[in-house]
Amino acid sequence: MGSSRKPAPADPERGGGGDPLSAVRQALAGRVLPQMRLCVGLSGGLDSTVLLHLLHRLQPEWGFVLSAVHVHHGLSPQADAWVGFCQELCTRLGVPLKVERVRVVGAGVGLEAAARQARYRVYAGLDADYVVLAHQQDDQAETVLLNLLRGSGVDGLAAMPVERAIEGGRVRLLRPLLAVSRREIQAYARAQGLAWVEDESNLDTRHARNHLRHRVLPEIERRFPAYRQSLTRAARHYAECAELLAELAASDAAEAVTGQGLSLARLTALTRPRAKNLLRGYLAREGLGRWPERRIEALLDQLMHADRDNRIEFRLDGDTLRVWRGWLQRVPGRSGVSEAMVSWRGEARLPFAGGWITFTPAHGEGLSLARLREAPVTVRLRRGGEHLRPDCRRPRRSLKHLFQERAIPPWERERLPLLYAGDALAWVAGLGVDCAFQAQSDEAGLVIAWQPGAR
Repeated sequence: MGSSRKPAPADPERGGGGDPLSAVRQALAGRVLPQMRLCVGLSGGLDSTVLLHLLHRLQPEWGFVLSAVHVHHGLSPQADAWVGFCQELCTRLGVPLKVERVRVVGAGVGLEAAARQARYRVYAGLDADYVVLAHQQDDQAETVLLNLLRGSGVDGLAAMPVERAIEGGRVRLLRPLLAVSRREIQAYARAQGLAWVEDESNLDTRHARNHLRHRVLPEIERRFPAYRQSLTRAARHYAECAELLAELAASDAAEAVTGQGLSLARLTALTRPRAKNLLRGYLAREGLGRWPERRIEALLDQLMHADRDNRIEFRLDGDTLRVWRGWLQRVPGRSGVSEAMVSWRGEARLPFAGGWITFTPAHGEGLSLARLREAPVTVRLRRGGEHLRPDCRRPRRSLKHLFQERAIPPWERERLPLLYAGDALAWVAGLGVDCAFQAQSDEAGLVIAWQPGAR
């Protein structure tokens, strides 16, 4: 039965100690409790077959609920045969199997990366606590070396963690075999009399990982026989560095990031490496993913030399960042925002432009209910040239000047709703009610509020 204490990490120096069962048991400790749902990502290959067998052996001891999922990519002529093998294996072990067929389109990212993305979308949607994957020590060493050759930062060189959340889902990934070498897994399979399938694409050295595995690493092993342990030890060091950098970014963000965005004054007061780390953390916090290093550098160059009145815009894959009045902000796109008018017929909440307009009855404040009843009420987006008089002591002014006075960023102005009674502009989100439509102290009114959609 699993304990509740924090797990001790499997030791990559020992390569699993020759005992995959002990390595898996150690990875489960402190993580997996009785009745938790573990789903094995089962390809039918050597590693995932051994992993399923190991967890099947441990199930009575730990009391977890075990299942498996096979993702059918349809990329190999053997794909249907692999499904049959997985079904037969799971039937023999009494493990429920789910087969998910996906369509893989490699445009832009390559076929291998597209297949991986398709698998992880399946994993994110599973009804499980953990999706358990069979990546092992050789995979980890290959990943470190590949990422090093690609010029990755410390996040990439940290390679694969034993446990992490899956983006877009509540399921977590667990890799309990990262301390176990491929040879040790093969030895276990032979000792247990296990069969598995072979993916012919694993021999295709046109793929970078296969080239490393079959051409480069055998040469490295002849000179450095302990390279697996060395590279996985390095991955652990890089993981610690990545964690420290994330903590530093969070500490700097506590001072530099507010609801207005990222303060350029705070950013530019930091050393360049620290500013770059904060910027990278801010982009991740805003859900903008991992930007390429050259784009981070280019953005930082512009930000470090920007003054308060600069209008900088940066775009990448549909995301937009803008600088306005000394703040870097993520800008929501206008895509999907309707340009058409929406009629209001007395609802308490009116959906508009991805958000909601709420109407709360009041007395002596807000928008005059009597005036609203004089003409049809509609809501639309700004078209240009509109004027409003929210302060009865001042003349009517253009929305442009009123927005500037209220320091509302230009890109937010494009999404703010305008409420009309007939042809008369009565209310603008962020500015208030026009003087001609304001409720008097002795009459019924409506307090209108704008709740924008998620940015």
